[in-house]
Amino acid sequence: MTVTPPPSRAATAVERASTALGRLRRGRLLHPAGRSFVGETVIWGTPGPPTGVALLDHPGRYRTTVRLSKGTPTPGSWPDVLGLALRLHGDDGRPFDLLVSSSGAAPVLRNLPLPRRRFTGTYSTITYYRSGRRRLWLAALADPESVDLGRSLATVAAAARTDAPRLVLAVASAVGAWRLVGQVSFGAPLGAEEDAALAFDPVRNLPPELRVAGPLAWLRDQTYRGSRRARGATAQSGGSTATTV
Repeated sequence: MTVTPPPSRAATAVERASTALGRLRRGRLLHPAGRSFVGETVIWGTPGPPTGVALLDHPGRYRTTVRLSKGTPTPGSWPDVLGLALRLHGDDGRPFDLLVSSSGAAPVLRNLPLPRRRFTGTYSTITYYRSGRRRLWLAALADPESVDLGRSLATVAAAARTDAPRLVLAVASAVGAWRLVGQVSFGAPLGAEEDAALAFDPVRNLPPELRVAGPLAWLRDQTYRGSRRARGATAQSGGSTATTV
């Protein structure tokens, strides 16, 4: 993981502000309203040219913690920037945290967070990654054969109780089409205490070949640091130890 650091005073100021806001909110600073579930990720492998990331390029199966959330949050089914967080638990004990937000599927929209009403849709990384010299965007796309997730966290939970909702994982370059690399399914909910304890680090919890890049990478790093500090959480806090769906 490599993040180009800003001037140290700016980084410290952002982290301290995030910590203060998190303590004022008494919970998560980012995406406070959400539901977490036990899940499983199946990687099929990357079609076409490899990405250089072994976890994406080679078939595998990973126990996964899934969290769907609202960003602001707005009431009920009002439009909001929706979030999807995945923690893939590797055999080596090292997690891969992938955080994606509701966005458009087209290249010009894939790095813009876009409010929407429904939880079924496209979620993509706002900042891009680098693998060697390659620039990569990751996404979770709607599976047309999966149950609809509806417009609220309550309907998401109901869908998970009656079925095993699925999302399709994909990778793309800045202007290329999405290439499908795997599938995420989820079902059994985690309790409120488990959800509250869960903390993600989308900058440091990455496969060794992947690093966060882009002008907002350092800001995201410091913001998540401050939010975790306010909650007394660590970069690897929480995550389901239950069996997969």
